[in-house]
Amino acid sequence: MQIQPCGPLRGTLSVPGDKSISHRAVMLGALANGTTHITGFLMGEDCLSTIECFRKMGVQIDLTDKEVVVEGAGLHGLGAPEGILYTGNSGTTTRLLCGILAGQPFTATLNGDASIQKRPMGRIIKPLREMGASIEGKNDNYCPLTLYPSELFGIEYRLPVASAQLKSAILLAGLYAEGQTTIIEPTPSRDHTERMFRALGVEIDTSGNTITLDPPEDLHAVDIAVPGDISSAAFFLVAGAVVPGSELTIQNVGVNPTRTGILDVLRDMGADISMSNLRDETEPACDLTVKYSALHGVEIGGAIIPRLIDELPVIAVAAAFAEGETVIRDAQELKVKESNRIAAMVSELTRAGVEVEETDDGMIIHGGKAPRGAVFETYGDHRIAMSMAVLALAAEGASRIDNPDVVAISYPGFFDTLAQLGG
Repeated sequence: MQIQPCGPLRGTLSVPGDKSISHRAVMLGALANGTTHITGFLMGEDCLSTIECFRKMGVQIDLTDKEVVVEGAGLHGLGAPEGILYTGNSGTTTRLLCGILAGQPFTATLNGDASIQKRPMGRIIKPLREMGASIEGKNDNYCPLTLYPSELFGIEYRLPVASAQLKSAILLAGLYAEGQTTIIEPTPSRDHTERMFRALGVEIDTSGNTITLDPPEDLHAVDIAVPGDISSAAFFLVAGAVVPGSELTIQNVGVNPTRTGILDVLRDMGADISMSNLRDETEPACDLTVKYSALHGVEIGGAIIPRLIDELPVIAVAAAFAEGETVIRDAQELKVKESNRIAAMVSELTRAGVEVEETDDGMIIHGGKAPRGAVFETYGDHRIAMSMAVLALAAEGASRIDNPDVVAISYPGFFDTLAQLGG
């Protein structure tokens, strides 16, 4: 796909539903008593993988243009699947399903695509085994993973890293455990699981960085409205900030405080971003308006990293246009995403003529010199593809994106939306 530098981006748009919330809505709806109606669901490949896995375990899930309807099987109502549960490219599906399957009375095997088979699962296996789960994995760290019937018991577990996927896997296993499950986080990570648990009637207490779950007798279905994904909105926030003359309004974006690090960083860089129409149901949401502005370099690290881990690739693009130096540190987690996002972004920014240095836990970007158009590789990673497309909009000269279809993992209509806004 070729992308030409463009004039101002203008207009109002909506982004697809939040991927993290969409996954959890299906999973917990499947375990609840009653019918769950999910609006705003992300019809991306990752979330559809979650639906297919639960259908294989006997859960009736119907999709229409307006909603996803889940007929809950109940906490103990899942059935043994025939064949492998295929999770595609979805790390969330794989890791969270491990927590649920650890407490089932049947054997199940999880596997995904080539990317998933390279992503480490040892950090999930360790605490689940401490809870009594019987799990086998390739080299004790990779898919395929097979989980056998086990009796689980609650534990206190200190997370080695701030990871919502790891935390959620343990909490989901805790639904089936005898006794309390307590998790201690090094810093807070996204809390969508905890919020949804409370909505479904689960007793869960959060005090500082400590989360304690009392296993429930059952879950009660509730309707779930999924807000727009701030990780998808991030590409338009950066595009609006770096393409001269732009002004974009993104409607109904989820602004859960554990996810809004992207807003804090862009504002620190000098971006003009305002919020309106704020509302709070299960998850807070609002409309975001971004206007073009001159950006400057910042330092990004520490406790804010878990709040923007998925947005760091496009933040690196913003840094390329910002005057001065931007340092991204404490972001080792980027190495175990769909690609090694540190190495990938350093490579692609270098292709664009940006002066950038790779470090063990991030990168140093020397901005201020206009990036140039180039042929960009995506590494099979949707966020790399969309990040480089944003860079191409304000680069000097035309660009080409290799394997653009990979954006369907989280944002099937991304390029159409970009074109409608003037890209």
